[in-house]
Amino acid sequence: MPLLGFVQQMGIGALMTIQVAVCAYLFALAIGILFALATLKPKSLMRIVWVPYSSVFTGVPSLLIAFLFFYAGSGMLNQLGALIGMDIQIEITPFMAAVTALGMVYGAYLTDLIRSAIQNVPRGQFEASDVLLVPRPVTWIKVILPQVLRLALPGMTNMWIVVLKDTALVSLIGLKEIMAYAKLASGVTKEPFVYYLLASVFFLGMTWLTYVVARRVEKWTECGFRPMVTKGRAHAL
Repeated sequence: MPLLGFVQQMGIGALMTIQVAVCAYLFALAIGILFALATLKPKSLMRIVWVPYSSVFTGVPSLLIAFLFFYAGSGMLNQLGALIGMDIQIEITPFMAAVTALGMVYGAYLTDLIRSAIQNVPRGQFEASDVLLVPRPVTWIKVILPQVLRLALPGMTNMWIVVLKDTALVSLIGLKEIMAYAKLASGVTKEPFVYYLLASVFFLGMTWLTYVVARRVEKWTECGFRPMVTKGRAHAL
């Protein structure tokens, strides 16, 4: 196969990498928001679910979770369907296993990140909204969430980069993403440096683009924000 053909294949793999990363991150973000809101209170009943969930998915490598979902997921879902009287045959694809594994692993980390950001919003914000008779949903959407985004944005940006880089692992379950095509091209042409360098350029480019977008979002979230501590020396000497 000509050189251009392998480059085109790596372009297809790069698109698949982006799709997996975006879907997994959105899934993780949904899990993070759900558990963060549900476990704000120390004695919440949701902590019965949260504690074992976080212990498992932060203590087991994401690749191992992907293996479990890919090789055992179909059987578990089909057996679950049989227990409730449904004759279903669900086939777990490599894409589904990758998105589910990365989403559930990093959803546990995003939960702690988002919960910490919410807890760092001054309590006076809620009290002022109550005094002004602002409905609680409006308070959350227009007052609390913009501040949570400002506080959590650096951590969320780093988490997105980690999810993007971890997509390289899911080639081991048969997903044709950029690293899978780089490995294929390297084996055929015997020029691993060229194709792995192209893959490195892709990840570096995505990381640079992430920081550019994150910086713009950060400037937007800081509109109207005035820090209490002025810049300068933190001591009198």
